[in-house]
Amino acid sequence: MIESVYIDGIYIDGFNLYYGSIAKRPKLKWLDLAEMCRRLLPNHDINKIRYFTSRIDAWKRDQDAPKRQDIYLRALETIPNLTIHFGRFATRPVRMPRYPIPPAPQKLDMVDIVKTEEKRSDVNLATYLLLDCFDDDFEQAVIVSNDSDLMLPAKIVRERFRKPIGMINPHPRGKLSSELVKWTTFQIGSINLKVLANSQFTETLADDKGRFSRPPRWS
Repeated sequence: MIESVYIDGIYIDGFNLYYGSIAKRPKLKWLDLAEMCRRLLPNHDINKIRYFTSRIDAWKRDQDAPKRQDIYLRALETIPNLTIHFGRFATRPVRMPRYPIPPAPQKLDMVDIVKTEEKRSDVNLATYLLLDCFDDDFEQAVIVSNDSDLMLPAKIVRERFRKPIGMINPHPRGKLSSELVKWTTFQIGSINLKVLANSQFTETLADDKGRFSRPPRWS
């Protein structure tokens, strides 16, 4: 447990958190990010939370996925100190060699696949992390991600600005990024499932548009 009290800025890589901790656990998807952060950082004063994500596409297998995401984003918007920053979700057909690839000179067996990629979120996270650091908007930053691409901005925050920077790993402990760990002041090696279970929004919420509820598929 971290003993010191800091005014924190929290930077959450939405898809990294989703696929690392909750994608296969529908009952945990109604996640209150502010409550999760309070439980993981109980002695910290959280100044702001920035959440980085992209709007997903509808698939033939699940046409309602974007609607569920919209409801969840609406729930996140009820958190006063949280802002949402969007990248872009790209889905496209590509032709690639089947695995395993045979040794040359054998002909490659090519197959058509659907490739999905989330664009810009890691760049957006790094940009806002550094902007907030330049503006002296936090005493300590915390990254919720294990993406090694965030190593350089973490290094700049720690070395150039002499500010502590923590890392919360959304994945199992064995998937802790050693490159990112090198430049963070402290690490939470994984997110306990009990924390996630105790950090759910109430079943029904309200905003200026009215009342809305957890998607039934997540119950």
